[in-house]
Amino acid sequence: MKNWIVCAALLCSTAALAQNATNKEGSRYQFTTLKNLDAADVQNQGRTGTCWSFSGLSFFESELLRNGKYKDLNLSEMFVVRKMYPLKATNYVRMHGKANFGEGGGFPDDLLCLREYGLVPQSVYDGNKGASYNHAEMVSLLEGIVKTVGANEKTINPNWTKAVDGVLNAYMGDAPEKFEYNGKTYTSQSFAKELGLNADDYVILTSFTHHPYYKPFVLEVPDNWNWETAYNVPLADFSNIAENAVMNGYTIAWAADVSEKGFNFNSGLAIVPEKEMEDMTPEERKNLFMEPIKEKTITPELRQLAFDNFETQDDHGMHIVGLVKDQNGNKYFRVKNSWGTNNPGNGYFYASAPYFAYKTTSIMVNKKAIPSNIAKKLGIK
Repeated sequence: MKNWIVCAALLCSTAALAQNATNKEGSRYQFTTLKNLDAADVQNQGRTGTCWSFSGLSFFESELLRNGKYKDLNLSEMFVVRKMYPLKATNYVRMHGKANFGEGGGFPDDLLCLREYGLVPQSVYDGNKGASYNHAEMVSLLEGIVKTVGANEKTINPNWTKAVDGVLNAYMGDAPEKFEYNGKTYTSQSFAKELGLNADDYVILTSFTHHPYYKPFVLEVPDNWNWETAYNVPLADFSNIAENAVMNGYTIAWAADVSEKGFNFNSGLAIVPEKEMEDMTPEERKNLFMEPIKEKTITPELRQLAFDNFETQDDHGMHIVGLVKDQNGNKYFRVKNSWGTNNPGNGYFYASAPYFAYKTTSIMVNKKAIPSNIAKKLGIK
């Protein structure tokens, strides 16, 4: 997941966002809130492909809020990014350059960091030595190192890892080993332990037909550099899990494709029109995001074909924090993004149930959010 957009850095509270009854000014969409869950302030990933960290940590922050803890805590996304780069670099070199290396990642990276390194507050480490997040130059230097070392067919100088750390420290700073927070001294591991977040409480789920259902498999997307597995469930179960989670108070870390013409952050909406864009009249295209329209019926076969043809790719991570319905009874997930607040929803938008079913690559949820009959089939306790 590596999509980025530069947006304004104005922050807005969840309470204010909840007042929106439509997707944009002048729209005839009218939404009724079915469930709205607590989330921390909208952040801005800037010119980086680190949406997977912003959405994953937003999810963790909502988990803390759900448990009545740390209302004002802002977790450091760049701490996770800083910890993952050396691991991705090592993996790339060990694979002789035949692996993915870059800014992208996934929710398994957030879980890996939580499990192995812990977490820290944003106030302790912001990982930013510039005016805004921009990793283009840093990544270019890192790629130069790992591609040179990965292509080496002779003995490798082990000091290459120091070169990687040197670049990361120059652009992001070294992550603190110990820090003070609210009058106490912590390590990143002890801080995560005090938060009460346990990586074993969360699972990654997906739905594709090219692997057996109710079994885990390695999701074949480039940014899954660590070859982590996801539980595979039928599409009906997949959608049921998402809706059940939100309605029972659990938010969702959402990985999806946002390259569709029906995705329009500036209009606060993501939909799957039944009619193809090229078949629409100019008037229909003009009103596409202005009133409810008939959407495609999403089948497992249609979803699979889009994945197989690379029409659906794992290009953005977001955070689902609510559920609404329009005046026709159609359901939409309320989604928190990490592109700042410069859109009609102040950083939020609505994704239709068909869009979720069609364009989701994976989700991360608390195990308790999974209906018991599905969890039993997956062997999740």
